[in-house]
Amino acid sequence: MASNKIFNFGPVALSNTLTTNILNPNATSGGVNDNSTALYIVLRHIRIVNKTAGAVTFSLWLGATGANTAGTEVIGTGVSIAANSYFDWYGVMRLDTAQFLVGGASAATSLTIQGEGEVGVA
Repeated sequence: MASNKIFNFGPVALSNTLTTNILNPNATSGGVNDNSTALYIVLRHIRIVNKTAGAVTFSLWLGATGANTAGTEVIGTGVSIAANSYFDWYGVMRLDTAQFLVGGASAATSLTIQGEGEVGVA
């Protein structure tokens, strides 16, 4: 993975629509690596910050665009973040071009999400 590039996403306010697409790797044009045109993302850290004076929950799924299908929950479902606090996730999660990190919060624009990882060419 020496050719992967470090990237950051966000901060982005989470909406109260739990089917919002948050992150997805793009397809490329022109082709490299034997004409591969697909990028992938390796997430290593996500931070969700509650900027309000009350607890707010978040939920995240990994799957199809705009989908929060049972069995695709990741990182948390209905996880409560205390007032003026944050939630950190550390791990290794790969997203290919057909996969989306989808989710939202219990109250619109109360939580912000940001993260770090790597982007590479499949």
